[in-house]
Amino acid sequence: MRTFLFIVTTLCVIALAFWAYRENYATQAALAETRELRQDIRAAHERLSMLKAEWAYLNRPDRLRDLAEINFDRLGLLPLRPEQFGHVDQVAYPPDPLIEISDIVELANLTETDAEVGQ
Repeated sequence: MRTFLFIVTTLCVIALAFWAYRENYATQAALAETRELRQDIRAAHERLSMLKAEWAYLNRPDRLRDLAEINFDRLGLLPLRPEQFGHVDQVAYPPDPLIEISDIVELANLTETDAEVGQ
């Protein structure tokens, strides 16, 4: 009986060692994938910051004004003036939608005691 217990214990230790070995390699693979994803995210952030800087550079008001003057004959663009912009109170918002009531509650039969119970 003792020999059987030693064999079972040895097999359990071998199985646990095999499981720990596989988990170690799975963890290493997950860590490598995480490192790779973080590098991709860092590169995407750098590209995004570069694109934002380029966009800000290309949309400078003085540059756009000069381009509008140069291409006036082809495009017919006029310079922007403050009078061309409206105020918030001039914006026509859509009307509120009408809510259709489908279940009408009869309130005429309620007495004061019913009203107090309902509260």
